[in-house]
Amino acid sequence: MKGKLFSAALAALTLSVSAQPACANEASHWSYDGDTAPQNWSKLSPDFYLCEQGKAQSPIDIKDALQVHPRPLKLSYQLPPVSVINNGHSVQVNVQQGDFVTLDGEKFVLQQFHFHSPSENTLNGKSFPMEAHFVHMNAEGEIAVIAVMFETGKANAGLEKIWQQMPDKAGEPVALKTKVDLLSLMPKDLTHYRFSGSLTTPPCTEGVRWLVVKEPQTLSETQLEKFQHAMHHANNRPVQGLHGRVIVAQ
Repeated sequence: MKGKLFSAALAALTLSVSAQPACANEASHWSYDGDTAPQNWSKLSPDFYLCEQGKAQSPIDIKDALQVHPRPLKLSYQLPPVSVINNGHSVQVNVQQGDFVTLDGEKFVLQQFHFHSPSENTLNGKSFPMEAHFVHMNAEGEIAVIAVMFETGKANAGLEKIWQQMPDKAGEPVALKTKVDLLSLMPKDLTHYRFSGSLTTPPCTEGVRWLVVKEPQTLSETQLEKFQHAMHHANNRPVQGLHGRVIVAQ
């Protein structure tokens, strides 16, 4: 049953950040501003009740982390992504099935990755200009998200190849014409913060394993502005309460 719930949640996430937005008159339509903004998500559909009632919600402000023995992430990212889509909620990059991360002795296969600006998670109250979420799933349908922060500075070559194909308006996926090395979007140092959380979009399903990489990457002001222009608005959910959760640094 747990696997089915996670699979359904990922399907909802994929719809929310890869398909075209729902029509405005649909009860499940959500957004980042106005009457369908994050503070109202739980009112939009009974399926979204965790967005308000959940006690392990994401994103969070990362502080007072418990230092534990380092457990470096084991990434196996070798396949170039295939397409990019803008749907008004985010810009999502679709991938081939095969890339994965080994976590807790299990293989979590990369499903897609997408971006938020400003960042959703914060570090000691600090917000970053952009945050990437690499969404993975294991054989049981459980979800793990690796988050990478971006500061403004030097242009990011990997992002540039994606941004060249990024649509300005919501629509269908656009094929990526240039091969993108996913590792170019990751810092070399993969030490990270870890905590249990949720999807940051409806239905806000909990039980998601979150890993927020400590070292940020950079993107140029021009790259940031292009993403923000495509979104037309901020696309970050506000930070949520910890409710006794422990954050570890490893």
